[in-house]
Amino acid sequence: MVKLDSRKLEDILKLLIGLVFIVWLNVLSSAHFTRLDLTEEKRYTIKEATKDMLSGLDDKVYIDVYLEGELNSSFERLQRSVRETLEEFRVYSDNKVQFTFYDPAAALNEKARNEFMQGIMARGIQPTNVIDERDGNRIEKLIFPGALVSYGGVEKGVMLLGGNKAGTAEEKINQSIEGIEYALASAIYELTSLERKSVGIAVGHGELDQLQMASLNNELASNYNVTSVDLSGAVESVDALVMAKPTQSFDEVEKYHLDQYLMNGGKVLLFMDKLQANMDSASKESNYAFPYSLNLDDQLFKYGVRINNDMIQDNSASSYPVNVGNLGDQPQIKLIKWSFYPILNRFGDHVITRNLDAVLGKFVSTVDTVKADGVKKTPLLFTSDYSRALTAPVNVSLQDLRKNLTPEMLNQSQLPVAYLLEGRFTSLYKNRFKPEGINDQLFVDTSNEKAKLLVVSDGDLARNDVNPKTGNPQPLGFDPFTGASYANQDFIINALNYMLNDQGLITARSKEVKIRPLDKVKIKEERAYWQVLNLIVPIVLLIAFGLIKWYLRKRKYTGFKTE
Repeated sequence: MVKLDSRKLEDILKLLIGLVFIVWLNVLSSAHFTRLDLTEEKRYTIKEATKDMLSGLDDKVYIDVYLEGELNSSFERLQRSVRETLEEFRVYSDNKVQFTFYDPAAALNEKARNEFMQGIMARGIQPTNVIDERDGNRIEKLIFPGALVSYGGVEKGVMLLGGNKAGTAEEKINQSIEGIEYALASAIYELTSLERKSVGIAVGHGELDQLQMASLNNELASNYNVTSVDLSGAVESVDALVMAKPTQSFDEVEKYHLDQYLMNGGKVLLFMDKLQANMDSASKESNYAFPYSLNLDDQLFKYGVRINNDMIQDNSASSYPVNVGNLGDQPQIKLIKWSFYPILNRFGDHVITRNLDAVLGKFVSTVDTVKADGVKKTPLLFTSDYSRALTAPVNVSLQDLRKNLTPEMLNQSQLPVAYLLEGRFTSLYKNRFKPEGINDQLFVDTSNEKAKLLVVSDGDLARNDVNPKTGNPQPLGFDPFTGASYANQDFIINALNYMLNDQGLITARSKEVKIRPLDKVKIKEERAYWQVLNLIVPIVLLIAFGLIKWYLRKRKYTGFKTE
């Protein structure tokens, strides 16, 4: 029989109370889910927009990642980050996101391995040849830094290795880690979204044709409904409007419809050349580029931006093939830097351009901003530290390739060539007569805050080259002369996603993972000190603790006396 005031009863009650508390804590934690991220830059924290998207999944999403097997330390770091991100996706999606890691080189024989790798590449995941040194031996291995996202029988390949090619290998890996969440989340959203927004392509003013925009149109069609828009009528039923290199003048009716589209919260992406220049005429010794007469200057000025009547030369530029002479009867073709084709690798601080690779421009002008109350202006693209702007008329001739541009001549730096404008725009037609024949009963003189305008002073930034032998369009941003690929398409798609993504997934591009490299000089100088500190000191402390405890125990029990 247990007495009410016994010690045994007290222990039993404490045990029962403890068990009840543990059960209650588990019930409470299951009802109120939370995770703690103790890192300084919150590298394990998923953005709220991503959490909302994952929690709204109505079916399972399967992700196959091809980063498994023997990897070097850098790719092991990328692999670990991908696994950690997918684990967070699994948790926040209530186990609807399921993932598996595969080693493409693990097939039983070479034929099966090659077929497997070809299948991966056919899904848009391109391999990277990694060269490593181990035990004095040179080791080369193909790594597929990508993933295949599948939902409802539809799949999409995602490249997980990105970043700016100008950076070091470690910086590229770090930038890729920063972009993992957005790359995977945007792919899941694309596959699971039931509503597709619409993108209009403006026509009727000598814009780029279907073949010249084939690469961009194909990419847009995978995410949006793409349609042609004629500004002679009101712009309706499109969520964004792309104007790619107009070359013919806009009349007042067309300008009014464009104005009212923006005033009603529209999103406009304008890629516009200010000076008329092309390579077909550049072979002439005196070939001058004069301004286009597009009749848009007053409208852009009202919105807070101005494309100047100039053309940029940049030391950071792509090359163009030129006949430098004949060897016998054979022309000698050599690639020479063409300063009118700037490589834009300086970016503004914005999610659109974060970790973006270089963008290739062709015959680019500078962009200025003017006062426009209520409009936020963010520069996105800049020239290098060695550039200059030539005022129109500008002589654009291949004969100038024989002239050396010295640093003293290229005395301007970081000239802006693209601006993003957001906020409350004021209509061009506020307090002035409307164009003849316009019904202005629904006229809006000030836009809401959803209106956005991207102005890029290069119409060719949206144009893909065409293979002269096959007549097929080449990828946007691919330079057929140098074989380099630039991020023109990524820039446009990022800008469009930012403008149209009401869910805010684009904010995942703002994630930052800081590199904290060790000081190699200090490592070499203080190596022995830290080895002793980490290996010997713990043992000494453990021995000292044991001796002190032995001494105290001996003192306690040997000093005990009985009467």
